[in-house]
Amino acid sequence: MNPPHAPLARPVPLGRRSVLALALVSLVGVAGFGWPLLAATDSALVGHSADAPWLFALLLPLLLAVLVAQISEGRAAGGGAPGLDAKSVALLGVLAAASAALRPLGAGTAGLEPMFFLMVLAGRVLGPGFGFVLGALSMFASALLTGGVGPWLPFQMLAMGWVSLGAGLLPGPARLRGRRELVLLAGYGAVASLLYGVIMNLQGWPYIAGLASSISFVPGDPLSDNLVRFAAYCLTTSLGWDLPRAALTVVLCLTLGTPLLRALRRATRRAAFTAPVAFRPPTRPAGSTPPAEGVNHTARP
Repeated sequence: MNPPHAPLARPVPLGRRSVLALALVSLVGVAGFGWPLLAATDSALVGHSADAPWLFALLLPLLLAVLVAQISEGRAAGGGAPGLDAKSVALLGVLAAASAALRPLGAGTAGLEPMFFLMVLAGRVLGPGFGFVLGALSMFASALLTGGVGPWLPFQMLAMGWVSLGAGLLPGPARLRGRRELVLLAGYGAVASLLYGVIMNLQGWPYIAGLASSISFVPGDPLSDNLVRFAAYCLTTSLGWDLPRAALTVVLCLTLGTPLLRALRRATRRAAFTAPVAFRPPTRPAGSTPPAEGVNHTARP
């Protein structure tokens, strides 16, 4: 049995190539979310229906690059830990399916989305690299399940990937346990749930027509003025959805966090993701003598 404070195996280690791939994905995501804020006055902002396919076309190969980086790292890089292997892919598929199944339970009802707490806990146990891929894949799978495919999907995949990635970067993954860890995860879950709503507001706010001048986006205005209007827009439109999401995430983390964390860590240990594969010659029983050279010991009928 592993000691209680032993460092836990993470199916997707975060190495240099993974960091580079995740940074590139995040850079594309930030550009996709924020470019309207820097648009000129005469820009033709027609909504993400035009640029979302291009972002999606960029996002998929970049996610593939993250996976390739994970596969190529590990033992090949001398780190001693495997990259993404069959066991990691299996765990990724199970968690993504569970997250996709959780989303319809609360979607459309006051912003309640129970999948957030699973994204936070899985990212905490399995690491930032695994968490980012899991968040993006879970959102993609849930969109297929609920029929929520649209221009917003690549932005949801990025935002949920960031939620799980941030959980994997929280301090004390190997030593912080018990109530303190639950409080940390619940606090992070609340903040991440609110920020998710803010980021997704930014995805659609510049293209909504008919808003009051005090909360509408004005192309070409100074960035500070638009950000003030955006803050007013979030407070008056989506805060009533974001707060219930954050509250539900906190409640689920505090009530279901302990058994789920234990289950995820047990699954990771039993899968032995970091166990090296070694081939050893067969050992002989004590007191036995090796066969003489040139003597055929094949059993005869």
